[in-house]
Amino acid sequence: MARIAKKEKSDGLYRAILTLKNEEEVYNFFQDLCTVTELRAMEQRFDVAVLLTDGMIYNEILERTGASSATISRVNRSLAFGQGGYEVYFDRRDAAADRRKKK
Repeated sequence: MARIAKKEKSDGLYRAILTLKNEEEVYNFFQDLCTVTELRAMEQRFDVAVLLTDGMIYNEILERTGASSATISRVNRSLAFGQGGYEVYFDRRDAAADRRKKK
């Protein structure tokens, strides 16, 4: 996994996110930090990643999310060749689902 050189200034943001304790705190933090447009763009990219991971094809994703083919393609590249951030989430999501099934 190739690491992109990060700017010193960005560390504070990521450390701040790590201090948040629940969904409400995260929601409020991002509401303060981002514009509605920025939040919607991130939410859309995340939705696209979920749908791609679940095996949905581009045209269905486009219809369901309204994402452009460029956005879908970008997310797909991140899933395949990115830093592994999506993979960490999906692995943990799937492990939690498996634990719930075993109960």
